[in-house]
Amino acid sequence: MALRARLDFVRSWQPGHTPALIVIPLALIVTVCVVDVLSPPHIHLGPLLVAAPAITVAFASAAMTALMGALAVAAQVLIGVLRGVLPTANIQAQIVALIVVSAICVTLCLVRDRRERQMHRVRSVAEAAQSVLLQPLPAHTGSLRIAGLYIPAEEEADMGGDLYAAARTVHQSTRLLIGDVRGSGLAAINNSALLLGAFRAAAHRQATLPRLAIHLDGALRWDTSQWRSPTEQDTNEDFATATLLDIPDHEPFVHLISCGHPPALLLRGHRVTPLMPETNHLPIGLGGVFGIADYDVQTFAFEVGDLLLLYTDGVIEARNSDGLFYPFAERAPKWTKDDPDEFLRLLQDDLLAHVHGRLNDDAAVVAIRRLAV
Repeated sequence: MALRARLDFVRSWQPGHTPALIVIPLALIVTVCVVDVLSPPHIHLGPLLVAAPAITVAFASAAMTALMGALAVAAQVLIGVLRGVLPTANIQAQIVALIVVSAICVTLCLVRDRRERQMHRVRSVAEAAQSVLLQPLPAHTGSLRIAGLYIPAEEEADMGGDLYAAARTVHQSTRLLIGDVRGSGLAAINNSALLLGAFRAAAHRQATLPRLAIHLDGALRWDTSQWRSPTEQDTNEDFATATLLDIPDHEPFVHLISCGHPPALLLRGHRVTPLMPETNHLPIGLGGVFGIADYDVQTFAFEVGDLLLLYTDGVIEARNSDGLFYPFAERAPKWTKDDPDEFLRLLQDDLLAHVHGRLNDDAAVVAIRRLAV
């Protein structure tokens, strides 16, 4: 315990614990001590010393809080000695009260530090889970340069219902998925994990995008409804909007199926073109009535130098304090010349500035640059 207290004391003076703020309780102790000694006998400022440990607990460790409490008690004793009132019941009661308050402050600090350690462990587990579920996209695949960005709505969260993934096929193409699962919390994370797992297992094996769409739809519907009774089947509200893409290495095209998801943006120079498919299918999980022929694959030009942006509605529905949506299509051309990683860094800074650091929904963006083969 002595070693732990010593380490806490040392850490309290590190930059992360703002040691400069220690000057505030120290200055308070010195000021109260000097003013009280020089004041007339009927004026007593000693009770103000209780503010020293109370202030310290807000930014320092338990050891530093205890030190401030001890200095405050010592100052109260010094005041009693210099004014010749130490044996009186009043000054002794003030000393006891100061000791009790200091002990309470130290206890609160210990409880806070314990909760912070617990939160750190929980966050470490969450980060490990995120690295497994939402794996980083490959920086290079075929003739593409790819980068992904995920911004959770909650500051302490690492993953919600937004998702993206990529897979390499044997046909010299890259397949991508971006989606947004309905809802939030553990149910959304569970469905996100299910879709990501189904995509990774089948994206390289299914011969066509329609077959892949049917596979994902069936996987989500079966997992979310297998334990429901027949009367509950029609009440299933588990689904995900998604866009499936296939980008050949040696052809200047991108093939996609849209399942209720916002349209991708194609940036060519400073011109922005939304890739609006003629058919926007039902979200994944609600399209069980479709057959393979019912999933229309749309083809769009995707040439060398073009930048393709996939995103979730958390980006375009982000509002500022005035209720204005984030103008994604207007801002994106400003960073067209940057590589995908730099593009997403600038986008993140601009998006968070627009909403003053507080998103109402998770946001995910994938930037894909077509390079020369």
